[in-house]
Amino acid sequence: MLQLRTAGYRAIDNLRRRKEFPTGWSSLNELEKQADIFLEDFHRERLEVSRTGGLGGYIPQLIDDALRTTKAEHMDMAALPPTRKLQLARALERLTGMLALNRRYVNYLRGIIIDIAERSGRNTRVLELAGGAGGLALALAEEVLKQKLPAEVTSSDIVPAYVAEGTDIAERKRLPVAFRTLDACSLEGIEAGSFDLVIMAQSLHHFSGGQLAMMIAQSKETGAMAFIGIDGFRSLMLTAGVPLLASLQGIREFTMDGLTSARKFYSEPELDALAEIATGKRDHTVLSRWPLTITAISFDGHTLSGTRA
Repeated sequence: MLQLRTAGYRAIDNLRRRKEFPTGWSSLNELEKQADIFLEDFHRERLEVSRTGGLGGYIPQLIDDALRTTKAEHMDMAALPPTRKLQLARALERLTGMLALNRRYVNYLRGIIIDIAERSGRNTRVLELAGGAGGLALALAEEVLKQKLPAEVTSSDIVPAYVAEGTDIAERKRLPVAFRTLDACSLEGIEAGSFDLVIMAQSLHHFSGGQLAMMIAQSKETGAMAFIGIDGFRSLMLTAGVPLLASLQGIREFTMDGLTSARKFYSEPELDALAEIATGKRDHTVLSRWPLTITAISFDGHTLSGTRA
C-alpha cells in the first residue's frame, strides 16, 4: 500500500519532463544536495499526482505522509553510550536470527558473488557498509568456510564497539572475515580497486537519500563491480509488524527503533531514482522479495545474477 508505485513513477516522469530530475553532478557534496532536493520535489509531486487519482490513490498517500519520519533511531544517536548501542545491536542480531534473514541475504548474494568471481578470476572481495555487529558478514564467512563460497569478506561500521564485537565473534568461531571502522558516507581509506562488491543490509533507511546516493557513487568510484542494498519493504504490515516483533526483545528503545525503521523504509520508486541519480545510468534493478526490497546496481554493464524480473 505504501509503495505507491503508480503515483511514484508518474511523479518521476513529470519531474523528468519539467527537467527537474538531476542529470549530472561534479562533486559528492553536489550529489548529496541534488538527491535530497529531488526527494523533496518527488514527494510534493507524488502528492499532486495522488490527488488526481481518486480516493483509492489519495488515501494511501495521506497515510504515507502521516507515517513518514526523519527521526533518528536510538542506536544512531551520538550521545547514546557505546554499551547501550551494543545492546541494541545485539537485539537486532537476535531478531534477524529469529527471522532467518541472514540466510535469505546469503542465498541471494551467493549467485552474484560466484558470478563476479568467475568473471574476475579471483575470489570476490566483499565490503559490507554499516554492518553493525556483523551478522551478515559472519554468515557469509560461514558460507566461505563450509560451502567454499569464493569470497573474501570485510564488514565495516562507524561504531568501534560494533567492530570489536564482530571481531571477537569471528575470532572465537575462527571465521574468515575482517572487521574495520569505516564511515559509510565517506569511504575514506578505501583504496581504489580493493573491493569488487559493496553491500548494505538492513541499513539503507538509517541514511538520507543524499547519503545513500553518495555511498553508491563512491562504491563505483572505488572500482567495485556492483552495489547491493537490502532493506525492509515499505508497507503498513511492516509498520505494525516490525515494532511488534522488536518488542519481543523486551527493550523499550529497540521497540521504538523498530517503529521508526519501518516508517523510514524507502519505496521502490525512491530507490530506483536514487540509483539513477548516483550513477547517471539505469544499470540497476529494484526488486521486491517480501518482506525485503533489494536494490541491485551493476557498475560494469553485466546483468547481476538473480536480478531478472
